Amino acid sequence: MGSHESAERGDEHAAASEESAATGAVGDAAESVGDAAETVEDAAETVEEQPAFQAVARGGFLMGGLVHVLIGWIAVRLALGDSGGSADQSGAMAMIAQAPGGQILLWAGGLVMGILALWLLLRTWFAARSAQGLRATVVDALRWLGPAVVYAALSVMVLRFAAGGGSSSEAQTQSATAGLLGSGPGRALVLLAGAVVIGIGIGFVVLGVTRRFLRQLERSGARSVGAALRITGIVGYVAKGLALAAVGALLGWAAISADPEKATGLDGALKTMAGLPAGVAMLLLIGVGLILFGVYCALRSRYQEM
Repeated sequence: MGSHESAERGDEHAAASEESAATGAVGDAAESVGDAAETVEDAAETVEEQPAFQAVARGGFLMGGLVHVLIGWIAVRLALGDSGGSADQSGAMAMIAQAPGGQILLWAGGLVMGILALWLLLRTWFAARSAQGLRATVVDALRWLGPAVVYAALSVMVLRFAAGGGSSSEAQTQSATAGLLGSGPGRALVLLAGAVVIGIGIGFVVLGVTRRFLRQLERSGARSVGAALRITGIVGYVAKGLALAAVGALLGWAAISADPEKATGLDGALKTMAGLPAGVAMLLLIGVGLILFGVYCALRSRYQEM
């Protein structure tokens, strides 16, 4: 009996030893993963703080500003009766491509906007890590994540256009919605997308009217530059917000009518606006506002806090 109990105790001791060894191995693995993650985070923070990396990222704001200036210029021409060119990103890309050295500018612009998107993603992570409380974490993360997604999408679009694979934004929007509008859940999804775009547009208008966009910028000692930032930012944010709200409204209309041809993107929204009562004047104001938003982006490239 004694030998039997001793054997059982030995088995229990061996099992406990194996469990302890397994727990230790898991703990060591978790610690190694944690150390690796910390090393990656430190490296990312080092890269994000590099002046050269920040300088290239600022170039993304310049390219984004150029795109908005060209879209605004096309919208102004559309308001004045010139129907040539698409008043959206694809139309702006076509204008750049036709200019001397335009193809090189597209490649360079796409790359710097991609780097800007990466910088904004890093800022999203570090802002969320340093925020106090759940609400502050969400607000700080979304403040950087939204622009990161926008510039990442622009970067992909510009690089595809530079590589010869670009197509009109209107065709892309219609193609994306056509397959969804054939079912009830798909129509609800398109309607939700339209509501989200309208909400983003309203958010841009609020940022412009309340001047909250200035919180992301360094305070400038030059009074004239500060005034230029405020004026172009206020008008530009409101104009872009109205344009986005029009895009969202057309998406909602396409969902309600189950007609993908009504989901026409920015170009279609602006052309639809031109056909409304007083629409030409509104289109002209939005076009000028988008040009000013492009100027604001160019100024932001200098005064954005990095």
